[in-house]
Amino acid sequence: MQQNFKNHVRMVPGFHYLTTLFILAILVLGIINLISEIREGEDWTEGLMFLLIAFTLASLFWYARTFALTAQDRAIRAEESLRYYQLTGERLPKELRLSQIIALRFAPDEEFVPLAKQAIAEKLSAKDIKQAINNWKADYHRV
Repeated sequence: MQQNFKNHVRMVPGFHYLTTLFILAILVLGIINLISEIREGEDWTEGLMFLLIAFTLASLFWYARTFALTAQDRAIRAEESLRYYQLTGERLPKELRLSQIIALRFAPDEEFVPLAKQAIAEKLSAKDIKQAINNWKADYHRV
């Protein structure tokens, strides 16, 4: 499938949907179990353990995604800085925000520099930059 603005977001169902669902289920069941134990005057250890497991899994899920995206964002910044330098002989303008640089990766070389300058001048959002691209340059490697 040809990548474009409308379909460039990549969702991995097993990660984004199933894992989220499972973590939420553990959290809800842990809360139910804890409330039941409290009401029945039982030991809270099992209920607290379920909640700790749920919060631990949620933290792992969140940080695994955040760390991966941060590493990818750094790689994109380096790639686009090099591309800008190759096209202009100058360093990537410091006025560009990371979100703008990430959006600019979809611009082909002939649109990249003018669009970068426009992004700075008009303070374009990442969405605006992506929508301004005429000939989408696909990125199939980002997860």
